[in-house]
Amino acid sequence: MNGNTCVIAGGGPAGAVLALLLARSGVQVTLLEKHADFLRDFRGDTIHPSTLEILDELGLAEEFHRLPHRKTSRLEIHTDDAVVPLADLSGLGSRYPYIAFVPQWDFLDLVTTAAARYPGFRLLMNAEVTGVIREGNAVRGVRYRDASGEHELRAALTVAADGRRSDVRRAAGLVPVEHGAPMDVVWFRLPREPADPDETFLRVSAGHLMVAINRESYWQLAYVIPKGGFETLKGRGVDALREPVARILPFLGDRTGLIRDFGDVSVLSVALNRLRRWHRPGLLVIGDAAHAMSPVFGVGINLAVQDAVAAANLLAGPLLAGGEIPEALLARVQRRRTPPTVITQFAQRVVQNRLIRPVLAGGARPVRLPRDVSRLPLISSLVRRFAGLGVRPEHVRTPEADIRA
Repeated sequence: MNGNTCVIAGGGPAGAVLALLLARSGVQVTLLEKHADFLRDFRGDTIHPSTLEILDELGLAEEFHRLPHRKTSRLEIHTDDAVVPLADLSGLGSRYPYIAFVPQWDFLDLVTTAAARYPGFRLLMNAEVTGVIREGNAVRGVRYRDASGEHELRAALTVAADGRRSDVRRAAGLVPVEHGAPMDVVWFRLPREPADPDETFLRVSAGHLMVAINRESYWQLAYVIPKGGFETLKGRGVDALREPVARILPFLGDRTGLIRDFGDVSVLSVALNRLRRWHRPGLLVIGDAAHAMSPVFGVGINLAVQDAVAAANLLAGPLLAGGEIPEALLARVQRRRTPPTVITQFAQRVVQNRLIRPVLAGGARPVRLPRDVSRLPLISSLVRRFAGLGVRPEHVRTPEADIRA
C-alpha cells in the first residue's frame, strides 16, 4: 500500500461501516481504534431494521443473525396501572420487522472482519489519534500514538468518527451546539429468571424511569436519573438504587442485593448536540462526533450507520478517482444527513421535555396516553416508521470491486 486514500479515526459503528464500504469499493482506507479491542460497555446496543437492511445489502445479514441476539417487535411503556403498546414493528413492511439486541462488540467484529476481506483495508488497534496534520486550512491526515511511539498518517480524506468527545473534531476547531438533556443514565445488570417478563420495555412511575432490556440470561437495566445526579445518588448509598428498582420492577426484588456497590454500575452522561459544520477541507465528521444523540428511541447506532452509508455513496467514486476531495462534496454529505439528524433530535427533545423531565420531577401522569397507542393508525404508523427505519433510511449504492483478498 503506497498510501492512504482515506483515514478514519474511531472504530465505532460509523467508522467501521464507512471503512467496510470504502474498502469494498476498492478504496485504500485505514481505520484507527484507540483501544485494544471492542469489548466495552456499549449499553443499549440496538440494531434497528434500517441497519439490518444495510447488512442484507452487504451480504452480511446471515452472519449477523448467527451472532447471539434477541429480537423484539413490540414497543411498550409499562406504567403503574397499565401496559401501553406503542407500536408493533411486524407491520413495518421491512424484511427485518424487529429490533435486534446484540452486543456492539460483536457487531463491530462482524463489520471489521468483513472489511478485512478486502486488500485495501487496514485496522490499527491501540492507535490513539493525538492531532491532525494541517496544510494551510486543509487537513491532510492524523497524528497518532501506539505502543511503538508517535506516527503520522497522511490521506486525501480524514474522517472523524471518534465519538461524542471527538479528539479529531477538537483538533480541527469544530465545536458542537448543545441542546441539553435533563437526565443521565445508570446502567447495570441483574440475572434473568424463566418466570420474568419476556419483552424489553420502558417502565414509568412517578419520580422514576427505567428501561429493562431482556438479554436472555440477564436484564440490562437503565435507571434514568436527573442530569448530574449520580454523585447525589452515590451519597445516599447503594440502597437508594436498590429500593426503586425493587419497587417499580418487583419481579427483581429478590435480586437487587446483587448490586453490591456503585462499582457494579456505569454512568452515561447524556448529551444532545450537533455541529453546525461537519467538514473542513480534507476532513469530514460523522456519527456521534457530528451529532451526539439522546438514548431516547435507541437510534444512535443506526443514525451513525446511516451517516456512513451516505458518505460512502457520495465519496467512494471520487476517492477512487484520486486527487483532492472538494469541500463542496463533503458539504453534500452534511446536507443529506442534517434533516434526519435535526428531526430525530427534535423528537428526542420532545420526549425529554414532555415525558422524562416531568417523570423525574415526580409527576404521576406526565403524559396521558390511550390504553393502546398501537391501535391509533396514524400515530402507530409514525412510531413504527420512526423507530424502525428512521427519517431518511440510506441504502448501499456503492458497487463491490472484484478485489477480495
